[in-house]
Amino acid sequence: MSRPAPLTVARSDQEAPPVALVRRARAINRALADVYPDAHCELDYGTPFQLLAATVLSAQCTDVRVNQVTPALFSRFPDAAAMAGADRDELEALIKPTGFYRSKAESLLGLSRDIVERYDGAVPGRLRDLVTLRGVGRKTANVVLGNAFDVPGITVDTHMGRLARRLGLTVNEDPVVVERDLMALIERREWTLWSHRVIFHGRRRCMARTPDCGSCEIAALCPTAPGARVRP
Repeated sequence: MSRPAPLTVARSDQEAPPVALVRRARAINRALADVYPDAHCELDYGTPFQLLAATVLSAQCTDVRVNQVTPALFSRFPDAAAMAGADRDELEALIKPTGFYRSKAESLLGLSRDIVERYDGAVPGRLRDLVTLRGVGRKTANVVLGNAFDVPGITVDTHMGRLARRLGLTVNEDPVVVERDLMALIERREWTLWSHRVIFHGRRRCMARTPDCGSCEIAALCPTAPGARVRP
């Protein structure tokens, strides 16, 4: 099985994380596993290409809205070869409800043509290849690797970044640095499931403006919860 390329950016502090921080991060992961035993990718897809396209569409859009759009999209353009030859106006009309449809159409057309021209129509299963596709960054690549290829990866979306900082697991804003900070804390085999669990928690309990700290199952492990006894 193909593995992602080695990470090339050092941790933000240039040092191994404190043992206590590693233990707390893993305790959070175990607690979230109990709370969300069915945590999974909430995008509907049938193939790696469809997951890639759906993930691109999910930028600045809910998974629910994307799942409303993709059945018609994938019926019309089920694979990279079909989408590479799509009429732009038709493609834009199909994905318009997801927002930013012109730039998303540009990305879908570009990455589809890249896949056809450079990978014989099959989505590559390596991080270093995925991030060369037009419109594909590390977040999208890790979603595809973790869910379509069973290659562990941490997905740093807005939920992950926000919760990682609230939980005191990083002080960084840059998603790439946040990803590396978290990779040093969570066991590699857990990276994909950790991502799902944190995203579930961010959507259901630890919302951006009104986190439900009073009912939060991991409040005892969170340094920003009311009355917290955990050091950040």
